[in-house]
Amino acid sequence: MLESGTRGASTTIGREEKMTTEQRNISVNRGVLPLIQTLKDNAAELRVKVTTGAAGETIIDAGSATPGSFEAGRLLTEVCLGGLGQVRLDVGSYLGRWPFTLTVSTSQPVIACLGSQYAGWQLTHGEGDSAYFSMGSGPGRAMAGKEHVFEDIAYSDSADEAVFVLETDTAPPEELVRQIAKDCGVAPDKLTFAITPTTSLAGAIQIVGRVVEVAIHKAHELKFDLTRIVEGIGTAPLAPPHPDFITAMGRTNDAVIYGGRILLYVTGPASEAKDLAEKLPSSTAADYGKPFAEIFKEYEGDFYKIDPMLFSPAEVQVVALESGETFRGGAIDPKLVDASFD
Repeated sequence: MLESGTRGASTTIGREEKMTTEQRNISVNRGVLPLIQTLKDNAAELRVKVTTGAAGETIIDAGSATPGSFEAGRLLTEVCLGGLGQVRLDVGSYLGRWPFTLTVSTSQPVIACLGSQYAGWQLTHGEGDSAYFSMGSGPGRAMAGKEHVFEDIAYSDSADEAVFVLETDTAPPEELVRQIAKDCGVAPDKLTFAITPTTSLAGAIQIVGRVVEVAIHKAHELKFDLTRIVEGIGTAPLAPPHPDFITAMGRTNDAVIYGGRILLYVTGPASEAKDLAEKLPSSTAADYGKPFAEIFKEYEGDFYKIDPMLFSPAEVQVVALESGETFRGGAIDPKLVDASFD
């Protein structure tokens, strides 16, 4: 999913004194190693390809030169979450024509979503036609700490290995790999890059699997105290893959923007929970109302012209734990999901 947080100023909320010692000691990179090992051990069954790059890094191709699979995408979504979330394929009834859904839940929503899953690190190398660009997602970001968001949430990770998930069909070049290794404080052979193109089965899964992450990120942009979000669960329809990148990107974004549902449990005043529920839905954005691919084309492919408030789930529920009240905002839009997926 295209991310909106690389623009704008930092909104530090003084989390350092609020985050518990146990939370600061969580290692998202160590937490995903069993998932990476599962992908390696079952590469043939999952239709992924594991190779070693020029700098010694591990590359897991989950949809570029190999077909990939739903299960590979599910596992990689859990990798994106730093091993702090559960991802499952479900059958739902709220979108009659698109009954199969992806459900994501986490008891560490801030670290899992902003400290790991969020695609916030711009990985670039070279210039002109040969330039390489990808948005870095996954737990390795917390070792490099290159983004303002890590100051905002006062989280960092230290581990012997670093893991990244890239929404691209090309692995990073050797020079960039070595720079990333340096930024993470590890040798290049301790890096793993999972490649999941947006047009692939696994890519479609892991992008739709950001349904909770976009809600947490928008709450951060709204300056809601993230320490008060204690649980998050979200679901969105599986977007049909498409060989055209713009179409595929549009469908995966629309799955969340027009078909995503989120439930957050928060502490603190009920009035603030109510305000969050009203402001979180994608329908609060000026650009709401058309399939994302159309919006993207109208802005001539300039992502930064799109209202960043669009990147959030369609329907929101926020439970105020101290009062027991549930507040709601937004609604699923089946017609727009149909317009995108058909």
